[in-house]
Order: sequence, then C-alpha cells, then structure tokens
Amino acid sequence: MSTAPVTGPQLEPAAHGRQPDLNIVDPSPATGFTRDVAVIGLGYVGLPTALAYFAADQAVLGLDASAARLVAIGAGQVDVIPTDRARLESAMFDDRFQLTADPAMLSTAAAVIVCVPTPVDSHFVPDLTALRAACDTAVRHATPGQVIVLTSTTYVGCTIDLLVEPLARRGLRAGEDVFVAFSAERIDPGNSGTAQEVLPRVIGGATPACAERAAATLAGYAEHVHQVPSLATAEMTKLLENTFRAVNIALVNEFADICRTLDIDVTHVIEAAATKPYGFMAFTPGPGVGGHCIPCDPHYLLWQLRKDRTDAPMITEAMRQIAGRPGRTVDRVREMLAERPMAVKGARVLVVGVAYKPDVADVRESPALEILQGLRDLGAAIGYVDPHVPEVRLRDGVVLKSLVDPRWFNPALVLLHTPHADTDLSWLTPGQPVLDATFGRLDVADAVAL
Repeated sequence: MSTAPVTGPQLEPAAHGRQPDLNIVDPSPATGFTRDVAVIGLGYVGLPTALAYFAADQAVLGLDASAARLVAIGAGQVDVIPTDRARLESAMFDDRFQLTADPAMLSTAAAVIVCVPTPVDSHFVPDLTALRAACDTAVRHATPGQVIVLTSTTYVGCTIDLLVEPLARRGLRAGEDVFVAFSAERIDPGNSGTAQEVLPRVIGGATPACAERAAATLAGYAEHVHQVPSLATAEMTKLLENTFRAVNIALVNEFADICRTLDIDVTHVIEAAATKPYGFMAFTPGPGVGGHCIPCDPHYLLWQLRKDRTDAPMITEAMRQIAGRPGRTVDRVREMLAERPMAVKGARVLVVGVAYKPDVADVRESPALEILQGLRDLGAAIGYVDPHVPEVRLRDGVVLKSLVDPRWFNPALVLLHTPHADTDLSWLTPGQPVLDATFGRLDVADAVAL
C-alpha cells in the first residue's frame, strides 16, 4: 500500500489509549531538502535514532514499510526506554517529526540513515533481505547532495556493494554527487543509563569528503564522532566489538560449568576478579545469548572468511559454544528432574522470563525460545510467564501465551531465565525445585545455579 507522510499532529499520543488515524494524503512534490534526516526502519534501532535527532532540534522523517508499525508508534505502543517515550509523546505533536511508508519522501531529506535488522538464518548464514531492500530504496530515491549512512551491522565491503556501486550505476558518484558512509548503531535496548547522544559514534566514509559530511550529520545529535580511515575500518570495528563480547561470554559460561564441577560459586569468582582495576572486564554467564547483535554479528565475519578460505578458530569455537548453550540448559533441566526422580516426558516445566534480556519485550534469538522448544521436543509440558511478552511462537509453530497466574500451572521445575526488574516470584512455594540461569540476579533461596 502506498502511503504519504504522517505528520506528528495527525497521530494520537499513547495517553489517549486508541489507535491513531493515519490521515493519508498525497505528498506534494519536494522542492529541495525540507527534512534534516530520514531514518529507514523504525525498529529497536531506528526509532531511538530518529527520536535522538528530533530531541536535537532536527527535522526528522521516519520511514517504515509496515503500516502497522507506524500506527503502533503513533499510539505509543512501542518498547522504548522512558526518555524515548517522552520524546515520542512530544514528537507526535510537532511538525518536525514525520512518519511515512512512502519511500519517495526520502528525496526530501538532506541525510538518509539506514537502520534495519541483519539477522542470520537457522544455518547461521547472513540474511540480507531487509538490508538489500532498504539500501535499494535509498539508492532509488537518492538525490544529489544527500548524505547516506548505513548503520546496520554487516560484512566488510557491504557499503560498497549495496550503496556505493549501485549509486554509481545511477550516475551518482560517492564523494562528488552523494556522500556515503558507514557508522554502526550503538543502542542497548532497555538500558536507560546511557543517553543516545553521549554514546560515541564511529564513522568511515567512501571518500574523505564523505566522511566529513557524514560526521557532520551524526554530530547533529551525537556529542562525539570518531572518524576512521575507510568504510572497511568502520565495518570491521562493529564486528570486533560484538565478537569480543561473544568470545568473553563463551569463556565465562565455560567457567560457570567448571565452577559447578568444582563446587565453587562462579558469581563470587567474577566479583572478586572484577576488583582488579585493569586488564579484566566482567561478563555474566547465562542460558545463552539473544538479541540482534552477539548471536548474529560474528557470523557475518565468519561467513565472509569462509568465502575467502580463511580460518578463525577461536571465533568459530566461541560461536559454537554460544549456539549450544540453550541445549545444555535443557540438559540441566533433565538432570534436575532425574534427581527427583522424574522423567522429562510429561513433566511440567515453567520458564520465568522469555525476553532475550531484562526489561525489554524483545525475543529475537532469545535462548528461552530454543529452551522451550527443546523441552517440548522431549515431551515436557511447558509454560512461561513474562510481563513484557504476552505470547511467543516456537520453531514448530506452537504459540504459547504468558500465564496469568503461574500457580495454576503447578510446575515440577521452574527455570529462571530473564531477570526483569518487575518479576514477581511470590507464587513460588517452599521446596519448589528452581534452576537459576540468572546466576543470582533473581534472588531465590535454595535455587540451583545453572
């Protein structure tokens, strides 16, 4: 469906508690740049990015292919931190903030920021579907003088493949007609402790002129912009950031297993090691890794290296360990049930928290989904409770809904998975078998650590 711009005043704020009317009209032909920034993709990265520019007094256009997403944003039915929720409520009544599903409107913006997901498929092969579509949209509607910045995490060389070369085929040369750069997003969903504008942004351009123009665009809201010599350097920087985290998470999970074998509390070990003021960074073990970064991003590097017949054994093993962690959690559930003794088949197992991290509604790559599926495959009767996630769909198509009262489920075992701040465990009964995959972040007496 072709839609025209949806301006702030035409959308009802969340406080009104009803869906907004999109008030779709045909856009007027653009005469020059009437918007400072256009953001393609209004998900967990794009919407906070658009709101950060808006808060910095920039005129913002938000583009999303989903009309349902635009309605949800207008109604305030989105998972954002309190600061961004306040910004969104203000934006809905301000002409400087405009939403649209019409890609032709991109030509009205001086800068275009691409913020779409870059997941992997079930075989850990990069899925570039959304990224290719977004970049193709940016290229088709590019206008001379525009700055185009790719922020989605991807492989080295992607900005050239999907932006620079297609633009050149249109007769738009990077550094002369348009200005192309890469600056990976730095957004931590659910974390209210660090404002978007204080997070440094790394940027590399197709040419020095591209880098300068793109840096000025980012400086429209970011307090610090760090320029690097090339697109490839910027692309690889993001891959290093998240591969570093993946390797260290795999390491601390292994330490957790070792400590369990030696009857040592791994949390005490981590806390003690973290007293060292240099050379150590604390990571926390858990049931697996979810979200749009760590389970996916290193695979973009490994995929590219496989094409070049280059080995990366440490990264490969770390990602193998991360992928296997939910399965080992299922094994621990089976071990605990066997100690009762009880077969996993027919046993009622309840998972507390299914979002990939605390205090968000995001279940992308959440280990809980794989754990629930693994238990279901073994014949367990499964249920979950999560105040942020009303329902989930498992790999086999089964849809589960969060329990209103977990006491009705009468679980044989409870798995603590995601420690939301508002998690209610008052329903737990004395002597209830509890497997703690949060490693003490949900304080339950006599819980067995994963």
